[in-house]
Amino acid sequence: MKLYPVFYLAIALILLTSCTSPQNPSQSQADMSQGNQSQKVVTLDKNFKAVMGETIYVPIYSHIYHGDNKRVFDLAATLSIRNTDLTKPIIITSVRYYDSNGKQLKQYLERPIQLDALASTDFVVDRTDTSGGVGANFIVEWVAQTKVFQPVVEAVMIGTDFQQGISWISPGKVIKSQSNSKQSSSVQGS
Repeated sequence: MKLYPVFYLAIALILLTSCTSPQNPSQSQADMSQGNQSQKVVTLDKNFKAVMGETIYVPIYSHIYHGDNKRVFDLAATLSIRNTDLTKPIIITSVRYYDSNGKQLKQYLERPIQLDALASTDFVVDRTDTSGGVGANFIVEWVAQTKVFQPVVEAVMIGTDFQQGISWISPGKVIKSQSNSKQSSSVQGS
C-alpha cells in the first residue's frame, strides 16, 4: 500500500516532463535552410560576369480539391534547388513565390547565395499557408561565372489527413536562359 505515493510521484514527474514543449525557433524552416554550410551570401557587383544563367518556373499547389470538388486537401510544398555540377558553384539570385493571380507573395532571398558543387538548398511553404492557391508558383533565378551543368529545381508537395496521404514532384521549367560570356549579370525581378 505504500507504493501509491511513489506511483503518484512517478506519474506526476512523467506528466510534467512530457508537458514541456521543445523550443520553437523564431525563424521559418525556409529561413533555416539558408544557414547551410554549403552556401554563403554573396554580392554581385558591376564586375561580375555571368557566363550562364536561367529563370525557372516551378508550379506549386498549396491545396487541391477532392471528393465533390468542394473539399480542400491542404499541402505543404518544399522547393528544392540542387547544384548538379561536380566542381563549380552556382549563385541563386532570386527565389520568389507567387499566387494563382500572379501576385508576388514572398521574396525568399534578401541577397544572392552561392550554392557550392553538389550542394542543395530548400524553401518551404507551410501546409497552413494556402495563400498561393492551386496555381501558385516559384520563380527561381540563378547565374554562374563559368560553364556549369544545369541545376535541378523542383518542388515536392505532400499532404496527410486522417488516414490518407498524397505527394508528388513538380519539376521546374526554364522560361529564360542566359548564355553569353560577355554579358554582365544583373539581378532581375527583385
